[in-house]
Amino acid sequence: MKKYLLLLTSFLALSSTSLWAQTAAPTVDSGDTAWMIVATALVLLMSIPGLALFYGGLVRRKNVLNVFMQCFILVAVISIEWVICGYSLAFGSSTGALAPYIGSFDWAFLNNIKVTDLSPYFISHSQIGLDGKAIGTIPHIVFIMFQGMFAVITPALIIGAFAERINFKGFLVFSLLWAIFIYNPIAHWVWSGDGWLFKLGALDFAGGTVVHISAGIAAIVTAVMLGKRRDYKGHAIPPHNITYVVIGAALLWFGWFGFNAGSGLAADGLAANALMTTHLAAATAALTWALLEWFLDKRPTIVGISTGAVGGLVAITPAAGFVGVAGALVIGVAVSVICFIMVAKVKPKLGYDDSLDAFGVHGIGGILGAILTGVLASPLVQSAYSGSIYGNYHQLVVQLIAVGTTIVFSGVGTFILFKITDLLVGVRATDKHEAIGLDETQHGENAYNNFD
Repeated sequence: MKKYLLLLTSFLALSSTSLWAQTAAPTVDSGDTAWMIVATALVLLMSIPGLALFYGGLVRRKNVLNVFMQCFILVAVISIEWVICGYSLAFGSSTGALAPYIGSFDWAFLNNIKVTDLSPYFISHSQIGLDGKAIGTIPHIVFIMFQGMFAVITPALIIGAFAERINFKGFLVFSLLWAIFIYNPIAHWVWSGDGWLFKLGALDFAGGTVVHISAGIAAIVTAVMLGKRRDYKGHAIPPHNITYVVIGAALLWFGWFGFNAGSGLAADGLAANALMTTHLAAATAALTWALLEWFLDKRPTIVGISTGAVGGLVAITPAAGFVGVAGALVIGVAVSVICFIMVAKVKPKLGYDDSLDAFGVHGIGGILGAILTGVLASPLVQSAYSGSIYGNYHQLVVQLIAVGTTIVFSGVGTFILFKITDLLVGVRATDKHEAIGLDETQHGENAYNNFD
């Protein structure tokens, strides 16, 4: 009798536990949340000081503070824009014909978002809310902050195309307009549950289309529309501080772990895979670029290996959560070869002045990475996704559609916003200001002062 009573008691206990688990309110996962706060900080590190040092070292000494200032002020301005309207437009829901293309203003100023709310977006970890819908395991405001760092760095990448010849007022107006009217809609298309490319099945784990293609295409458009620097002779102008370049590249590599591994929105195996593939692609691309220089120019350079590493980081970004080791190695080799050709051969031949190769590395690397995601995506990483190498040719077609529409939208939109900005405040720095240097003429400061 005691045996049967024990079994009955155990059954009732298990039943009540199961019932409680089904009806309990979802809660924050402290491990996921802690990781995402760190990842957010790592992505901020990519903008300042990472990108600022990388780009700042590549320009001449008379323009280094101007580049630093551009990166720094975008962190301030775009962060404010993000909470006022950017997040709502990118990730909010709208109704009717607009729903697949842009969000509403329901979350403007983060209206109706409480500290206790959980993220409505998730990748692998989710819980079931009281309304029966799946939600994430991190606070909503952590997700907002994480995505805000992506919104910050994307227009900052464009700086590399027009460095040393844009006036500060025009830069600021253009960058703000671009963030609102180009970045936010593309982010909605690809990452929002309402977005038309999301529903089509486009794969972009951490920003190949949303970040790198959109910024890279804007880079080439602005570079051509601004015209060449007054003393540009068709080849790279020597950087003023290669040490800055190396430190900046190293910080970008470090911060990119948050950029890619954080995009899984959880501390789990998918984040670990993204971490591994990100590192391998960067390492492979860095080595490939150095070997190309060694073979073709008889000596590898530190600027070259730094550029190769960044190219590898760019190309693996859309694929980090979909490919394994083999895919990361292929992407690393391919992006270095293609971007090396673009930077060393195509740019001098065509004659455009993409000052710091924002298009040659971020634009081309993003395009290549997004397409190769459609080729190399492995069901061994995420069972729901596969590329053409596994027989899923439809995925490659979807990736090509996503790449093509992003190129067209960013290109045309950038052209229009550039024209509007030029009419409102002007964009090109004067020849006199460019000759003196933008540090002194735009900010009244010098990076290196001689007190002797």
